[in-house]
Amino acid sequence: MPGSLPAVCEAAWPKDVGIIALEVYFPSQYVEQAELEEFDGVSAGKYTVGLGQARMGFCSDREDISSLCLTVVQRLMERSGLSYDSVGRLEVGTETIIDKSKSSKTVLMQLFQESGNTDVEGVDTTNACYGGTAALFNAVNWVESSSWDGRYALVVAGDIAVYASGSARPTGGAGAVAMLVGPNAPLAFERGLRGTHMQHAYDFYKPDMVSEYPVVDGKLSIQCYLSALDRCYSVYRNKIHGQWQRGQHSQLQTPSKGLDKRCSLEDFGFMVFHSPYCKLVQKSLARLMLNDFLCHPSPDTESGPFSGLDAFRDVKIEDTYFDRDVEKAFLKASSEAFENKTKASLLISNQNGNMYTPSVYGCLASVLAQHTPQQLAGQRIGVFSYGSGFAATLYSIKVTPDATPGSALDKLVSSLCDLQARLDSRKKVSPHVFAQNMKLREETHYLANYTPQGPVEDLFPGTWYLTRVDEKHRRQYSRRSMSAERPLEAGLITSCMEPEHIPSPLKKMPRIPCTTAGPEGLVISNGDH
Repeated sequence: MPGSLPAVCEAAWPKDVGIIALEVYFPSQYVEQAELEEFDGVSAGKYTVGLGQARMGFCSDREDISSLCLTVVQRLMERSGLSYDSVGRLEVGTETIIDKSKSSKTVLMQLFQESGNTDVEGVDTTNACYGGTAALFNAVNWVESSSWDGRYALVVAGDIAVYASGSARPTGGAGAVAMLVGPNAPLAFERGLRGTHMQHAYDFYKPDMVSEYPVVDGKLSIQCYLSALDRCYSVYRNKIHGQWQRGQHSQLQTPSKGLDKRCSLEDFGFMVFHSPYCKLVQKSLARLMLNDFLCHPSPDTESGPFSGLDAFRDVKIEDTYFDRDVEKAFLKASSEAFENKTKASLLISNQNGNMYTPSVYGCLASVLAQHTPQQLAGQRIGVFSYGSGFAATLYSIKVTPDATPGSALDKLVSSLCDLQARLDSRKKVSPHVFAQNMKLREETHYLANYTPQGPVEDLFPGTWYLTRVDEKHRRQYSRRSMSAERPLEAGLITSCMEPEHIPSPLKKMPRIPCTTAGPEGLVISNGDH
């Protein structure tokens, strides 16, 4: 039976394993998509309406995957009041490769040096945009396994999404998300409820080892994404139905439905998706409603969300990936569900673009940042993660019912309350400057004995940045001072709440005082010197 598991196994697991704290980093500069339309000579609305994108964040040559991850990890540790010895597993999900052997995780270990903690499992995990989810699953599985030693797991998803000039370039972006994983979490993973689909396809891949740019088959990529969503949703529903039949989720059953209850969009308070661009996410929610409609034995087509959809009752789902009539009808039918369950998740995606592995978790952060703890408490959040090539999973998170002031959920939501202000505090640059930055990255990618040219003063306070790549390709980094001249930027390092000390899951774990931000000249590297 799908979702079946011996009760003795569940009894031995730590309770409510999931996300305790979450931090987001995105670049300090962006380009307006409307201005990029004019610069590229395309029709007005092609990027803003057709793709649903407003702004795109990007990195100069001062930032690489390791600097992004250094920044988001240190920011999470400082704002959470955590010491580095409370972390027993650290894993990075990324497809932005700067070394074919040495993992970005090993660079991050320099942040742990002062604590003396070198007993930290995990390395990098790679498969396009799915690597962050694979790393997160590994962290959850570690906490629930015999390998767990009582400490937290830390998961980092980070990427720089850049494309060659042309139609794909406006779907770029950059950023990183760090997530603290442990028991008694306000966002707990629902056990046994993962629907996964994996298949071979060349929809998006990076075979050129000396280029940041991917090879993309746009139409195939959309088909792979939507077909994976169909398959994952089907597997997920089979598993949750199995649990309901065994009464494991009897609190969700009503006397009128009981064991006849069918999983549908109604069972999710929020639904978030990997977001290559916002319009595809809106189509994806409509796709789930199409699945609900086709699987329902007798849908009401006279009233309610399925009203007027009789003509589509006999369509085959595998024939509808590019059916405009089906798409239009179900976009309209799902409009209210999109407004209530998914639209809020697109804040970062719309304003910053596709971050690859962090994309879906930026969407999760966007939901948390725009709702109160009371609005989130007790909700089920559906999460669909997709990575080209391809790998996909639909799973669910259950939000704790405890929304009281000072609760874990209250602290998590408060830590993200400055998200909109952070997005608004970025520096706007012209499409010409953006294009110059892309050309510079293209020309200097993988260069040895190179000193980056981008101005450090444009970075957010507390940002790690690349200072030099030596003749042996060893990279050195510094951290920008925490002080800043612009008030909004200064506020980035201070949460809307006072930093809260979070102890290790097991109190017996050793602790050290939390370190404060280092000086401007603090230097770390990705190799011995």
